Amino acid sequence: MKHTTRTFASAMGLTGFLFVIFAASPLGAAQQFTLTAENTAILPAPLSLDLEGIAIPETHTPRLYRIDADRKIPLASQLDLSRAARLWFIPDQTIQPGRSVRLELTMEPASAPSVPLSATVDEKTITLLYQSKPILSYHHAEHPVPEGVNPVFRRSGFIHPLYTPDGMVVTRIQPPDHYHHYGIWSPWTVTQIEGRQVDFWNLAKGEGRVRFAGLLSTVAGPVYAGFQVHQEHVMYLGEEQIEKVAMNEVWDIRASAVRLDGRTAWLVDYTSTLNNALSSPIELSAYRYGGGLGFRATDDWTKDNVVVLTSEGKSRNEADGTRARWADLRGVGRNKTGTAGVLFLSHRANREHPEPMRVWPDDAAGNGLMFFEFCPIRHNDWMLRPHQNYVLRYRMLVYDGRITPELAETLWNNFSQPPLIKVQQ
Repeated sequence: MKHTTRTFASAMGLTGFLFVIFAASPLGAAQQFTLTAENTAILPAPLSLDLEGIAIPETHTPRLYRIDADRKIPLASQLDLSRAARLWFIPDQTIQPGRSVRLELTMEPASAPSVPLSATVDEKTITLLYQSKPILSYHHAEHPVPEGVNPVFRRSGFIHPLYTPDGMVVTRIQPPDHYHHYGIWSPWTVTQIEGRQVDFWNLAKGEGRVRFAGLLSTVAGPVYAGFQVHQEHVMYLGEEQIEKVAMNEVWDIRASAVRLDGRTAWLVDYTSTLNNALSSPIELSAYRYGGGLGFRATDDWTKDNVVVLTSEGKSRNEADGTRARWADLRGVGRNKTGTAGVLFLSHRANREHPEPMRVWPDDAAGNGLMFFEFCPIRHNDWMLRPHQNYVLRYRMLVYDGRITPELAETLWNNFSQPPLIKVQQ
């Protein structure tokens, strides 16, 4: 059987997977291939290998090794059977441009792997952890409002807190200037549905909201932990406020711990699959904010310490309304380094990519507080046909200290443009 090689963009939030058709081989026989960094370095961040053509008995599990002369170095790997069989792994070193490493795939008797990344569910939240350190929490229960605040601002279906590896919380919910801001969340603002305009963002209008509707799955392992949840975009009809589900959405959230420049950082992959639940089209009208990925930063981040840099070289006061592949937000840190940040990456398959942004300038709310959003409807309407899926993919690097623009660019390339793989003949 002839070996062939193909490369695709990932169907999940994580870095592009590597697709190889393997020759049939006896159980346990090793398959070797090379992983090549062409024009961009490959960082020690999650990749995946499609295992099409490989039978995986229940008694065995695939293992991946890096071959270094006569040594076999095991790589952290994790089998994913959620769709087609896929093996996620993390290279144990950076592969510089023009260099290759040799990898070996074997089938070995199944054993309980170490699970440094885990997902826990309680009556209010789903929390992802690395070695007992929290990475983020998703709220499946409706979160109450502060005393004296209109209960219309209660909601579920958002991420908060988002932590750095040193434990600093970089998100904020229910700030007094915008009680409807909820950490990381993504309702649409101006929509045209069945002849009426519906706002899912501004809760005070009472026109609509987004809510948690079901936990689909959780996953834990040596490479990533994550969850999938179902969310409903509900609109309210008439004086009776009759509920009607206009859109269904699935969030697929995965988190990994990676070592970059000698320090640990979190990689959080955020994939939204939106589906029009009605029999008529829905228009997501062009507006300066809504949908995509919204981020309300900690109140510690103000005009006195926040630095914004986009892939196009725009600063905080220049970035609003422009397009970018990535945007780095950094501010004061309650951590060992005194600085913390979040790098936001937009996948090249996203609508309107390079993607428009909403970025509060330094004369925004309070003392120049920070809000950021990748906003795919900033400049143009988006029409959702009935019962079709629409996918948006983002990645966040959550870090302590600082990162360079060069590292941000490499991370974006690894996320959006998967590396090549070749089977050893």
